[in-house]
Amino acid sequence: MKILVTGGCGYKGHVLVPKLLNKGYEVIAFDTQWFGNYHEPHENLQVVKGDVRNIESIPLAGVDCIIHLSSIANDPCGDLNPQLTWEVSALATMQLADKAKRLGIKHFIFASSGSVYGVKDEPQVTEELELKPISEYNKTKMVSERVLLSYGDDMTVQIVRPATVCGLSPRMRLDVSVNMLTMQALSKGRITVFGGAQTRPNIHIDDITDLYLFLIEHPQVTGIYNAGFENISILDIANIVTRYIPVDVIVTESNDPRSYRVNSDKLLATGFRPKKSVDDAVREIIERFRTGSLKDEDRFYNLKWMQQTVLAA
Repeated sequence: MKILVTGGCGYKGHVLVPKLLNKGYEVIAFDTQWFGNYHEPHENLQVVKGDVRNIESIPLAGVDCIIHLSSIANDPCGDLNPQLTWEVSALATMQLADKAKRLGIKHFIFASSGSVYGVKDEPQVTEELELKPISEYNKTKMVSERVLLSYGDDMTVQIVRPATVCGLSPRMRLDVSVNMLTMQALSKGRITVFGGAQTRPNIHIDDITDLYLFLIEHPQVTGIYNAGFENISILDIANIVTRYIPVDVIVTESNDPRSYRVNSDKLLATGFRPKKSVDDAVREIIERFRTGSLKDEDRFYNLKWMQQTVLAA
């Protein structure tokens, strides 16, 4: 089976692609490579530098399954240039789905986001609740979901709404909560928490990438699925970090109102099971930092790096 992974050189892509190769799949990793390319050469891997906005540049010949990870990731980056965000995260998705249908590609997996729900008062956020996206990033994900669902009669459509991802990747991100707070403790000797009471769902990067493998192997599992298994507060995350790095936690005011608990019972009912936790992610980051192979660098912060490189160009 040949699989196209858009965003294949991203945070999740760098963990997912090797797993696909280990399963014996032929993989095309398509990416702008704004944040680099750290893939090891492999006989079944083709890394293609390109922009999803240019639909004709995406190599779709012989592709059996598309895993669509490409987007302008997270709210601050999405708000930097709304036009770019809509072009990359929504318009390109629409074009890719249309091209896939025309070419007879029968399997499409889409990485949406748990943030499409917006601010929710409900104790458990299920897939049936109304979507109220509050940022450009969230809005593009909602629109893309609706477009993809319309192709359900033409191909297997599987949509994942991941929680905040945590853990190690060759293309690391230090601007997601668990990774960020752990790195603060390691590099600054203290943790700064904005608000702290906000509850957020989390998922380990090994579990979200394992989920994409599961979906490839279970095409009967169609529709939309939440994927978040630890609903804990930002302050809870800081306290987990301090179990291993005894530093002060400084709590300040926050203007970020988002607080919600994602319910993933629908996904669990398919037979998928997570294997790792926030605690695992924290320990893995600490271990990698102490070996000297992980450092606090600008290129691991999407917003900072896009401001310095992509938008400065």
